[in-house]
Amino acid sequence: MSERSFSERLLAWYRVSGRHDLPWQQDKTPYRVWVSEIMLQQTQVATVIPYYQRFMASFPTLEDLASATQDQVLQHWSGLGYYARGRNLHKAARQAHEAWGDLPDDVEALEALPGIGHSTAGAISSIAFGRRALILDGNVKRVLARHRAVSGWPGRTAVSRELWQWADLYTPSAVQAGEYAQAIMDLGATLCTRTQPRCGECPVAEDCLGRGSGEPTAFPGKKPKKDKPVKSVRMWLVTNKKGEVLLQQRPAQGLWGGLWVLPEQRVDEPLDAWLSRRGWLGAEAVPLPKFRHSFSHFHLDVEPLLVQDIDSARVTECADHSPEQWYNPRSPQGGIAAPVARLLKSLPTDSTGD
Repeated sequence: MSERSFSERLLAWYRVSGRHDLPWQQDKTPYRVWVSEIMLQQTQVATVIPYYQRFMASFPTLEDLASATQDQVLQHWSGLGYYARGRNLHKAARQAHEAWGDLPDDVEALEALPGIGHSTAGAISSIAFGRRALILDGNVKRVLARHRAVSGWPGRTAVSRELWQWADLYTPSAVQAGEYAQAIMDLGATLCTRTQPRCGECPVAEDCLGRGSGEPTAFPGKKPKKDKPVKSVRMWLVTNKKGEVLLQQRPAQGLWGGLWVLPEQRVDEPLDAWLSRRGWLGAEAVPLPKFRHSFSHFHLDVEPLLVQDIDSARVTECADHSPEQWYNPRSPQGGIAAPVARLLKSLPTDSTGD
């Protein structure tokens, strides 16, 4: 089979069986395509759709996003995870609006913006602007690695280089590049899946070397396993007499950057030490169920403690180091880290003023 026939077969399948009704495929603009590509990084379509729709309702244009505050953006990102994506999206919107008034149409200029890597730039350039550009997201890596039986983990330089070569060989001319990008991503998302590929329905299965090997799921190779370290933290769920919760804002960079979180304490420190620093020595601290929150690179064991009916007038006098606010769980504002959102939902109803 020729390289040309690969794209022809893929495009023919996509036009009949591909997905054409996703929200970002309607009223297609460079801005809408860009936001979808960022949200879809490391996140499945079904999860992204409601976030995307809410995001677009609040920030329908690049100018709207550029004019928003980081808190407003992160509030719409809360629960979607990988929050650096939201921060970088906001930064990139401001830079693009200031420099061009809209997104640039070439890969190099796009890649210079925060949060846009080479594959994402290729997707935006091809899908939104109709340019011939290469993509190699997770779905595409899997399709190409299986079709050409490329061994090894795609995170390794040599494997990645080979996959980019195949991406270049298979990508058609600019006229069809955008449709091809959507088609090959769709193939990986719907048929050439990680654990149960539906090879019998695949339009390019006839010459797929991975299928021919009898073990298509052996491609691509898996990332070498490493035991994730476990960290522990104590989180203080402090409420005032109005049912508001004390939150601190994280620094812009680092874990949960820019999000609002509960005050924390090392688990090896006495409880009274933290209460004393805040001027609340003697307040009753009620332990809540412990839980684990997992990140891509470590596990976080959380020990929550509930302290109720604190005098809110004393908080600013005893603030630790970060900006703080009393947060009304019934009127959410600002981005909230996922474990904090989980704990807020667990608050007894009498502590939220209900």
